[in-house]
Amino acid sequence: MNEKDEELGGFDPNIPEEGPSAPPPGWLDDIHGYQGHIGADDNPLYPPPAAYNPQPEQDRNTLVPNVRVPTVSEDVAREALVKFAESKWKYSAKPARNLTFKDLKPVTVYRYRLETYTEARSSAWQFEPYSGQQVDGPQYGVSPPPWDIQVALPQRYTDMVVKARVPHSSFVKNCHTCHGCGRTRCVACHGRGQKRCTFCHGHGRSRNKRCSSCSGRGHKRCISCHGHGYKTCKVCDGRQNLMHFIELTITWKNNRDDFIPDRQPDFPDEKFQKVTGDPFFVDENVLVYPIQGFPDQEICDVSRKLIGEHMHRFSSTSRILQQRQTIEMVPLTHAHYSYNGKDFDFFVYGMENKVHTAKYPSACTIL
Repeated sequence: MNEKDEELGGFDPNIPEEGPSAPPPGWLDDIHGYQGHIGADDNPLYPPPAAYNPQPEQDRNTLVPNVRVPTVSEDVAREALVKFAESKWKYSAKPARNLTFKDLKPVTVYRYRLETYTEARSSAWQFEPYSGQQVDGPQYGVSPPPWDIQVALPQRYTDMVVKARVPHSSFVKNCHTCHGCGRTRCVACHGRGQKRCTFCHGHGRSRNKRCSSCSGRGHKRCISCHGHGYKTCKVCDGRQNLMHFIELTITWKNNRDDFIPDRQPDFPDEKFQKVTGDPFFVDENVLVYPIQGFPDQEICDVSRKLIGEHMHRFSSTSRILQQRQTIEMVPLTHAHYSYNGKDFDFFVYGMENKVHTAKYPSACTIL
């Protein structure tokens, strides 16, 4: 430290520098039942006890009723195309109103959906400034295991995250950042309260004149700490102590997989994602079982495959609360028509009667 640095203010070595907000490794004690999970960077999930997860029965299957293929009339198809044309600024609705239908071909489209509603639990150390609030510590009992802590369940198939404080896991310690003094050294001025003037570089004179910025002193009061050389500790808010506790995070998630067989090469399958179908079959239970005997064998195969995948993917880290499998008949009609002697086609799809077409007869011309 040179003479100019010494002139800048009183440096207090007893005030620690501002450090990271997280406690250093080994700062906190282990809590029985939570070792190896809290404080880890990846915050791993607690596998649920075996009794919490249902086990599938072998050789069980689910039968599905027969279903008829829906049809679309010419009036419905025409109305859908008119609405589609009117929604596009470059199209005229005239061709849609005056076209001549040649063929309406309904296409059988099934959408299979499997939903697995799960609950996952993880934990992490948290803290808050201690100002005399009640401390629910180990003196009141042993902290219950993660899966024994009772929480209210949300509505089924609703994604939600809830955080709960683990009972009897709280204790008070000096703040690890300020070491219990409630203040941290200002990093802008290194605890001196003054900063060297940037205009005269600490000389007090600029171009052989007294520096107008610092009035010739060569230094200025630190704006960051208002000249004190220290700040109130941000971690403990100046309270000097922190109350640490384990916070349990409960995550409910509806894990969904959809499948539609690709049976119509001229129609983009992604269009089905934005429309609804007729759910003629809904099977819901704690665990559902593969579909058997359905006319479309690909749906049966996908049902067995996805149920196995969901069981393998979720049961090791989450608790399976409920499953639901659905088969929808998604309306799809391929319409062929002529207009002004030329042939065209379009698709009407979904319960909403949306339209997809690769080519339309005429477009408005803007002069």
